[in-house]
Amino acid sequence: MHRVGSAGNTNNSVRPRKEKRLTYVFSDADDTKHCAGINCLKVLKATVSDGCDYLFTGSRDGTLKRWALSEDSATCSATFESHVDWVNDAVLAGDRTLVSCSSDTTLKTWNCLSDGTCTKTLRQHSDYVICLAAAEKNSNVVASGGLGGEVFIWDVEAALTPVSKSGDAMEDDCSNGVNGSTNSLPVTSLRTISSSNSISAYTSQSHGYVPVGAKGHKESVYALAMNDSGTRLVSGGTEKVVRVWDPRTGSKAMKLRGHTDNIRALLLDSTGRYCLSGSSDSMIRLWDLGMQRCVHSYAVHTDSVWALASTPTFSHVYSGGRDLSLYLTDLATRESILLCTKEHPILQLALHDDSIWAATTDSSVHRWPAEAHNPQKVFQRGGSFLAGNLSFSRARVSLEGPTLVPVYKEPTLIIPGTPAIVQHEILNNRRHVLTKDTAGSVKLWEITRGIVIEDYGKVSFEEKKRNNYLKWSAFLHADLNIVGKPEDDKVNLARETLKGLLAHWLAKRRQKHGPPTSANGDVLSGKDIAHRNLGHSRVEVDGGAENDSKVYPPFEFSTVSPPSVVTEGSQGGPWRKKITDLDGSEDEKDFPWWCLDCVLNNRLPPKENTKCSFYLLPCEGSPFQILTQGKLSAPRILRIHKTALYLVDVKGLTAHGVHLLLR
Repeated sequence: MHRVGSAGNTNNSVRPRKEKRLTYVFSDADDTKHCAGINCLKVLKATVSDGCDYLFTGSRDGTLKRWALSEDSATCSATFESHVDWVNDAVLAGDRTLVSCSSDTTLKTWNCLSDGTCTKTLRQHSDYVICLAAAEKNSNVVASGGLGGEVFIWDVEAALTPVSKSGDAMEDDCSNGVNGSTNSLPVTSLRTISSSNSISAYTSQSHGYVPVGAKGHKESVYALAMNDSGTRLVSGGTEKVVRVWDPRTGSKAMKLRGHTDNIRALLLDSTGRYCLSGSSDSMIRLWDLGMQRCVHSYAVHTDSVWALASTPTFSHVYSGGRDLSLYLTDLATRESILLCTKEHPILQLALHDDSIWAATTDSSVHRWPAEAHNPQKVFQRGGSFLAGNLSFSRARVSLEGPTLVPVYKEPTLIIPGTPAIVQHEILNNRRHVLTKDTAGSVKLWEITRGIVIEDYGKVSFEEKKRNNYLKWSAFLHADLNIVGKPEDDKVNLARETLKGLLAHWLAKRRQKHGPPTSANGDVLSGKDIAHRNLGHSRVEVDGGAENDSKVYPPFEFSTVSPPSVVTEGSQGGPWRKKITDLDGSEDEKDFPWWCLDCVLNNRLPPKENTKCSFYLLPCEGSPFQILTQGKLSAPRILRIHKTALYLVDVKGLTAHGVHLLLR
């Protein structure tokens, strides 16, 4: 990922302000694979006998993928790309609707059997959205929770109902620059209702969908679960308590205490009577919500429990977490058995027939045997132990007792991922970046084209960094092989890279609208540029470059595995899109003004002057002589008072009774 940014001035201040950024994200040559840890899993069973089952995965690379499953293979059939940060959870709701949540504070809805089209973006959370829960039978009900301590209950069908655009919409459709066509559903205004009890209050809009907000959490929410009919919702987080809600009204039902650390995973049985919770205190607890108490505690893990999955009858639970282990536990007899061990912490589990999918902080997904319909077959293999009821008991047994042997050594199927980049170095030619991934491979990227130009394999990163620094120091002004340009002609790398990124958008835009012109015939980037108050900052015009949209070969990006652009947008918020999917209909306000000014008008962003120059002059009527040392300078970030005190101290002017006047 490489960021391009600039700084300018606000209308009311001469101090620099942070400008919008444009980010572009490179895709691997095989972009059907995830390139970061997998945070969520969801299985969609076929509705017809000859249909195909699907697995949906959400990753820290910001994308979701749909995998068509067979007995011995999994094929990526679609990539869902619109989130601009980690995808944290996903559920299936409504009629083939996939709902995802992200650290970009949004929920997004997708047609799960489409080619990856986002149908709606829901904005209500103030912080990262961490977890989702859905009702299996009342499939339109979805709950969301996040680090802001907020829990919202959504009716997906109502949220997707088209309404007219009016007022300050807090939702937006994805036609405003996100994956989707210009005919996507219009914006839905999120109205609010009067507060009573624990239902949160929002200011009512003229019309639109009203989400239910359940207020009560004072800290972050990490886990949610809902029963099949959608009549009971449980939540947990850093407060260490399990809260129970009526999702139809958002009212509190009860609060259950027992865990001593963050609650990371929750499950409800189909009736909503029993609840399972997993916590960072390493414990699994079974709660009887009718009795409002914990009926069993299971000390199975030696570290935090992050993932839970139950058999269809809710008689056994599969659990995984930070200790890299996947266990199966009989809730009635307390008998537990180690199914397998992994190389990475387990983040989420999903049952699929008699197998279980495990997602970890690695970019790969593994399928293991589970015998969900007859779990006793696993215990017949031997090697089980009796789970204690105190958190330290399992840790003590693991230290003193015999080492547990996992039942399964190898998974039955692996969906491989691409190793994530963990280290990088920008070389001094500013075009090449050296990277190292989790597998130890060192690669050299050309960021002006988004490709790997050399794969060194598993070698020393520091050694390759030194060698490449020496190489590019010697050839810093190497020929870019641009036909028709003199060898000594200067090329602005940032400008040419922007032209390459936005070439497809610019071509589509000109096909639809033609080049816009002003009254004097100059090409404009949009009316907004005038409102940016460019007079406050000097804008450089690159007179040495042609004012056209021609993209030179060293700056051409691949159309097979094109990079994605991420822009902070305007009122609709940030969005992400492949450069080849830009169709020219995107609002110019969604792009940073300096990017459009650079590409359309051949203007370069102003250089930020980080220092302020000034002179020392004698006060009027003072006998002090004029200083001849010339102009002084100081960082703009310093207050004038601090600068004056420094000068008085350094110049030793206090003894002479000299006063300073800063200009």
